[in-house]
Amino acid sequence: MKSLDTTKIEIPIYKNLPDNEEYIRNLYKNCDDIKIRNFQFGRNYKQEALVVHCDSLIQEEKSNLLHTIIKDMPDFEAALSLSVTVEQIKNFFENKGIASRPVMLLKNYNELNANIVNGHIVLLFDKWNQAISIDASSVEKRSVAEPQNEVVVVGPREGTIENLQKNLGLIRSRLKTPDLKFCFKQTQNKSNTKFVYGYLDGTVNFQMLEEFERRINKITTEEILETTYIAELIEESTITPFPQYRFTERPDVAAASLLEGKIVILMEGTGTIVICPGLFNEFFQSASDYYQRSIFSSIIRLVRFIGFVLSLALPSIYIALTTFHQELIPTVLLIALLDTREGIPFPALVEALIMLFFFELLQEAGIRLPKPIGSTVSIVGALIIGEASINAGLTSPIMIVVIGLTGIASFSIPYYDFGFAARLLRIPLMFLAAMMGGFGLFLGFILIFLHLSKLKVLTEPYLGTFTLNSTSLLKDGFFRVSLKKLLRNRNTGKEL
Repeated sequence: MKSLDTTKIEIPIYKNLPDNEEYIRNLYKNCDDIKIRNFQFGRNYKQEALVVHCDSLIQEEKSNLLHTIIKDMPDFEAALSLSVTVEQIKNFFENKGIASRPVMLLKNYNELNANIVNGHIVLLFDKWNQAISIDASSVEKRSVAEPQNEVVVVGPREGTIENLQKNLGLIRSRLKTPDLKFCFKQTQNKSNTKFVYGYLDGTVNFQMLEEFERRINKITTEEILETTYIAELIEESTITPFPQYRFTERPDVAAASLLEGKIVILMEGTGTIVICPGLFNEFFQSASDYYQRSIFSSIIRLVRFIGFVLSLALPSIYIALTTFHQELIPTVLLIALLDTREGIPFPALVEALIMLFFFELLQEAGIRLPKPIGSTVSIVGALIIGEASINAGLTSPIMIVVIGLTGIASFSIPYYDFGFAARLLRIPLMFLAAMMGGFGLFLGFILIFLHLSKLKVLTEPYLGTFTLNSTSLLKDGFFRVSLKKLLRNRNTGKEL
């Protein structure tokens, strides 16, 4: 027998049915949900056949399809003739009313295995080196509902689900144009992952698209179970804390991104859509920004950016002021601060690190616990730990306020992974502030800016909207102009 690894080379289906049966039984050894059944058909039941399917991927009410197939086989008079072809049997099934489900011819075990694990019924026949596949798949999936992580006050309530075709339809229904291209890919590995990338022809930067396709074609990993796997595999810089791609479960956000020249990645079995590339200012934008007036959206975006800066630097500013620059604090406030810090055994840096650690623990516990008790534990835990820390002399009340404001500020950022970058970078900023005060804080910001200016996503600069010849920052960056100015006619370039 040949190797059982059918993901590397194409192994043709054998003409001898016993050889095929032996190969399949060895391949799916200890897979009790894979059903392999012999049966005979023809007028005198002289023709040997084999049916293979996966019980766990076929819906219960569709199981009668299998019985229909076997029941109708004896009626196929031509099966007694050795001159009959698999194409004739394929046409026989289609004429019997199974044409509503795709009927395909398979020539090798790569195709056969992919069909079995995708919920197809596969038929093999003696003396024929082809197989027939009939789609009977049915996996329970969620119905279309509003994404829990991207709630809007005004706007569509639809969200993507774990059905690839349904997700493609949600996007296609918003962009009814032949310029919208969807390219299907399937990895040749153990997971046999099918994914799609889409773009808007005439809008996407083709240099960026070519670079994207080059990186996609280089993926050789054995397991890809989520679109986030692909995003990480094609990213250029792996050491930066800043996310280079955006994730969404909203088809309206995906459609809007396509109109902006982005590339989207979708996959069967997940509702997460990857948007490529993700630039710095786009992580401060939300779907709700475009469903309300521009002045409100601009103010909210400014609040988010201030929240990002506070989340990144507020503990460092406090450490620098109380350690090196006490003369910048008003006298009355300074006296109050010194009074609250009396008896605290730790310097401001250690005090802040301890409180941040407690805050991160509470935040992680609130996320991982079941929803009915997660929020309660976070709130009650914060109150108890904060009060107990003050009474025990571990921290001062002002530090509790600083850490609390820092945490709240990080929640104002629409994208969780971008907020995590601020949470990570605030630690080295705190050490710089503790060692060099305001100068260290200023040095830290310069290093972050230099890192961001060097960063590229596909062929796009991460800070592309900050370039001198870019006006998009003023139109739809940290501010959002009115739709009359934002949406221009593509042919004339004039305001609508």
